[in-house]
Amino acid sequence: MGLTAYKRTISNTESPRQIERRILQQATSELEKFQAEFDQAEKRFDRLQMLADGGRNSLWKNQQIWMSLKHDLMESENQLDENLRASLISLAVWVENHTQSVMAGGKEIRPLIDINRSIIDGLSGRALSPAR
Repeated sequence: MGLTAYKRTISNTESPRQIERRILQQATSELEKFQAEFDQAEKRFDRLQMLADGGRNSLWKNQQIWMSLKHDLMESENQLDENLRASLISLAVWVENHTQSVMAGGKEIRPLIDINRSIIDGLSGRALSPAR
C-alpha cells in the first residue's frame, strides 16, 4: 500500500483528535526512553553526549509536532475557542523555548513529557490530573 493510500485510510478511520493524540503519544514515548538518565545527569557534557547519541532526534520530533500544532492554531479556520487557542499557542511557544534549553544541555526533559501527557489526557476526553 502506498503512503498516500495509508494516510487516506488513517484519516478515514481516525478523527483529528485521535490522530493528534496518537502522534503525541509516540513522541512522548520516545522522550521517556532517555528522560530519566538525561535529567539525572549532573554534567552538561554527559547530557550533550546523550543528545548526540539520538536524544536530539526525539526532542526535534516533539518540537516539530508542537510547531505544527501552533501553526494550525494560528489559522483563521481553526474552530477552537479563542481563549483556548491563545493558551495552546502560548504553551507551544513555551515548549519551543524549553526544548532549545534542553538541547543546550541546560534544562530537564520531564516538563515536556508532563505537558504532552496533559494534552494527551485532554484529547482523550479524560479529566486532567494535577500530577502523574
